Amino acid sequence: MGIPGHLTCLLRNLYAGQEATVRTGHGTADWFQIGKGVCQGCILSPCLFNFYAEYIMRNAGLEETQAGITIAGRNINNLRYADDITLMAESEEELKSLLMKVQEESENVGLKLNIQKTKIMAFCPIASWEIDGETVETVSDLFLGSKITADGDYIHKIKRRLLLGRKVMTNLDRGTVAANRKEVKKKSIYILVV
Repeated sequence: MGIPGHLTCLLRNLYAGQEATVRTGHGTADWFQIGKGVCQGCILSPCLFNFYAEYIMRNAGLEETQAGITIAGRNINNLRYADDITLMAESEEELKSLLMKVQEESENVGLKLNIQKTKIMAFCPIASWEIDGETVETVSDLFLGSKITADGDYIHKIKRRLLLGRKVMTNLDRGTVAANRKEVKKKSIYILVV
């Protein structure tokens, strides 16, 4: 992926010989070696995960595949935010193919797909899926920063934004009163919910 060797060496040295312990109400457990993964709370951890995710997506061939959905003339088959990856396709077969490619490439770099955290949302009925003997749950809505429902209804999103707007207005009113107790001026504020 074009990462200079000296940075790779630096990261290896940073992670070499890492140890951890678990603190409980009864004290701390014995120290143990960390053989895999990134350090919890390390500011490099999200970046390292993103490098792995990009490597996996490239090796899975997601940039070249025709599977996905077309938005503004561009094929999109995956969205990533933090450690969440969303795969998208126009058919069940395409989606399953994308998932299998990502699973295979993940295993090649030592990562395992957590089937309990994997969910399917379809805009039409689909058969249940099994991966490695585990059933993948089908859901009617997902929450990835916004609630997305299989039926395309977004009234809940509008209600949520209205509630957030009311909360902000209440806080603004309190701030105005606290800042100037003698003279309170209110201005009209127009809110557009998209």
